[in-house]
Amino acid sequence: MNKLWQSLCERIVAPAQLDHGQLSGLLTPAGTSPHLRRHAATVILARVQLIAALFAVLVPLCSVIDLLVFDTDVALRLTGLRLLSAALFVSLAWPRQQSAPHPYTQAIGTLLILLLIPSLFHLFSVDMLAHANQTREQRLVVQLYAYLPTVVLGGLAIFPLTALETLLLALPVIGTGLGALALGNQTISLEQQGGTLWFMVMMLGVAMFSGMSQCQYMSALVMKALYDPLTGAYTRQSGSEALDLNFRLSAMTGRPLSLLFIDLDHFKAINDNHGHEAGDQALRTMADGIRRTLRRNDILIRWGGEEFVAVLPETPLDNVSTLLHRLRLAFGQRPEGTPLTASIGVAESHTDAAANWAALVALADQRMYAAKHRGRDCAVLPDGSQQSLGDTPA
Repeated sequence: MNKLWQSLCERIVAPAQLDHGQLSGLLTPAGTSPHLRRHAATVILARVQLIAALFAVLVPLCSVIDLLVFDTDVALRLTGLRLLSAALFVSLAWPRQQSAPHPYTQAIGTLLILLLIPSLFHLFSVDMLAHANQTREQRLVVQLYAYLPTVVLGGLAIFPLTALETLLLALPVIGTGLGALALGNQTISLEQQGGTLWFMVMMLGVAMFSGMSQCQYMSALVMKALYDPLTGAYTRQSGSEALDLNFRLSAMTGRPLSLLFIDLDHFKAINDNHGHEAGDQALRTMADGIRRTLRRNDILIRWGGEEFVAVLPETPLDNVSTLLHRLRLAFGQRPEGTPLTASIGVAESHTDAAANWAALVALADQRMYAAKHRGRDCAVLPDGSQQSLGDTPA
């Protein structure tokens, strides 16, 4: 029995255990990485558009029920409200480009609008349905309308949101639901609306749990796809996405974007003389040293093999020289105890007037090879000049 319980804990409970930082990331969006937020924004926008497209079709079709159950005047007013809601759903479903500087803010704002459309529909329909309780069918449909805010809260469960985000998005929905009760001249009390309020709280709890579960799963997938398992640097694919974003931001804001194309010198000799484990350790040592030297907003990409690309947003060429010397000191040592060195090509978006990020990388790559031909352990700048990395900066 003990072995069975231990097996359950190891296989089921243990994978779900979270440290303090991970748990905090599921409760609040603070500290979430920009890459994860961009991926979450893409998922949220895609699901908003899908749901909006479905509702744009289904909401007007439900007018048939209103026409069959209610008086003509009430049914036509509800139909007009439905058509207005459908038009808003169409606008949300319409394809649009994701915001480059603030994709997550755009996604959350779009989701909030999606939630408010049915909530406001319910609020504005209360007065129309106030006296539509003469037949059993009318009373049934009115009761179904009353559950609309609860259904909206349940819909939050399909979005990857933190607990705090789910709560904040739910507050306007709950507020419109309570406002509808007040407009309907109903006294808000536990005796009359206790069941409905409890159901709303349950839906909110389910939405929170589901949103956090999706955040955790997405975070695991994104981390696995984003980072090179050996060095902890961004992979080439994820790094290319970050490069594209930073290049577009540089073009929009007019601020410089610098690149360093870094190639570890004589890496093959390390593998041949000391084995691949030593080669892997040299790559880890160099990557760790580069990361310690770069700023928080800079990006390190493992471009392939022993090649790395450092992306330096808002960094003019004047600031690159000092950084190159700091990098040289941070590279670490080879297995035989001599310093690790690298050949570096430098490119900068304004100086090179590159048409896109790929062209900027290609220029830095060419200059890295030029540094190889000039004796290694040096950097070649956009003007063709050479900077020896071993020299003490002036």
